[in-house]
Amino acid sequence: MRLLLVRHGQTPSNVDHLLDTAVPGPGLTALGEAQAAALPEALADEDIEALYASNLTRTRLTAAPLAAARGLEVIVRDGIRELSAGELEMRPGHSPEGERYLRTVFAWAAGDTALRVPGGESGREALARYDAVVAEAAASGARTVAMISHGAAIRVWVAARAANVDVSFAAARPLRNTGVVVLEGCPADGWKALAWEGATVEPAGEAGPTGEPLDTAGQE
Repeated sequence: MRLLLVRHGQTPSNVDHLLDTAVPGPGLTALGEAQAAALPEALADEDIEALYASNLTRTRLTAAPLAAARGLEVIVRDGIRELSAGELEMRPGHSPEGERYLRTVFAWAAGDTALRVPGGESGREALARYDAVVAEAAASGARTVAMISHGAAIRVWVAARAANVDVSFAAARPLRNTGVVVLEGCPADGWKALAWEGATVEPAGEAGPTGEPLDTAGQE
């Protein structure tokens, strides 16, 4: 299966760099609406057969133009919502609390899934809910699936599940609003990332990018 993981359009909380993960969350800014409207053209070469969105307002609004252009139903699933910030909700991304959130969730991708965001979920819980939606999509028989999801959730899941993406790569590359990560594979055999916001991702074992400092801004 070809899997397109798409971050939602810009929200007011992204502009203010806030950890905004609760349901239902804010809508889109005017720029976010324009980004959503541009998605059908941006993904014109993709033969998308199924379209998913999280249960947050911003992902459903982002998915709407693509659904209309392709004649697809938006399948809403809680499992691909943003990683819960718990007690850190609405804290600035560049604050100590924001940095703690990113350190915790990327530790999940490195294998420490027992860690829990204060007042939030553990890595085991977060990855399991995301895995369940991906498995549902794979079982549907669709050859290409797009999922409108969230910045931290996409980066952490890809770092945890793609054989050729490690934590340092994903942590150093925040996704822009409506940025896309393209993968291929299946739950049984595993996943390989093909592209990260248009840039080719090297196969596992080849020379790759070095890690850079975490950037916590605007990922929810």
